Amino acid sequence: MQKQAEDLVKLLKSKGLRVTPQRFSVYANLLTRYDHPTADQILSDLNRHGPTSSQATVYSALQALREVGLVREVLLEEGICRYDANVARHHHFRCRCCGTIQDIPWDTFEPLDLNRLPSSMQGESYEVTVYGVCDRCQ
Repeated sequence: MQKQAEDLVKLLKSKGLRVTPQRFSVYANLLTRYDHPTADQILSDLNRHGPTSSQATVYSALQALREVGLVREVLLEEGICRYDANVARHHHFRCRCCGTIQDIPWDTFEPLDLNRLPSSMQGESYEVTVYGVCDRCQ
């Protein structure tokens, strides 16, 4: 556990971030999750055993982590920003019944040819979101 914490501190420092307890906690929390939580869900998780962080602190930490490429925002539903520490290229599946979000490996789908877009559009990147029903809701 101590080694993991040391590695996490080194990673944050290597990205030029000042390591604060809150920033460390937010990132450590995200690294253990696969549910693509909102900032409020992270805050609730961090404050489960007593208040340690504020909403502003969590948002600030998430923004700093996003800016250095350790975290990405995932927008799978209107008006709700979720966060993901898996910054490797991948797609998402979202269950329309329970709302569960799961990662889909990048190579699941054939690559899209962005050169086929109309000439008025210049595509830079993409990711696929599949909406459907998960095995638990079927």
